[in-house]
Amino acid sequence: MQTRSRGAIRAHGARMRGVMNSIRACGALLLASGASGALAHHSFAMFDHVNRVTLSGTVTQFQWTNPHVFIELDVSDGNGGTKHYSIECASPNVLMRVGWKYSDVKKGDKVTLLVNPLKNGDPGGMLETATLVDGRLMSDGNPPGGVFAR
Repeated sequence: MQTRSRGAIRAHGARMRGVMNSIRACGALLLASGASGALAHHSFAMFDHVNRVTLSGTVTQFQWTNPHVFIELDVSDGNGGTKHYSIECASPNVLMRVGWKYSDVKKGDKVTLLVNPLKNGDPGGMLETATLVDGRLMSDGNPPGGVFAR
C-alpha cells in the first residue's frame, strides 16, 4: 500500500480546488452568455402602438433573419428626395405561420406598409400589415397595435 505525504495531499487538494474553480468559472460564463442573449432582445415599448403610419415605397433590402425580419424601405419625401425607413417585423417563424415566404419581398419591389412608428420620431417602425407587389395583404402575425390579450 502506498501512502502519500502531507505535502502531496495538500498539492493534490490545491489542484482539485483549481479544477473546481475553473469549472465554476466556465459555468458562470455559460450562464452569463445565455442571459446576455435573452437580455439583448428588446421590448416593443419603443413603438407607438396607438398611432399608425402608412408608408409606400421601394424595398432596398429584405432581411429574412432571426430574431426579427426587417424591410428596408425608401419612401418619397414629397420634395423630390427619399427618406429611408427600417421596418421591424416578427420572426421568420411567426411570419411563415401566417403565410409569408422568404421570397415574397425582393429588392426593388413597390410595397405599402402599415406600421407603428418609433416613438422617438426616427424613420422606422414595427410592421402591422404589408401590401405586397402582387396585391396580397399580409399580416405581421402580431395582434393589431402590438397588444396581446392578457
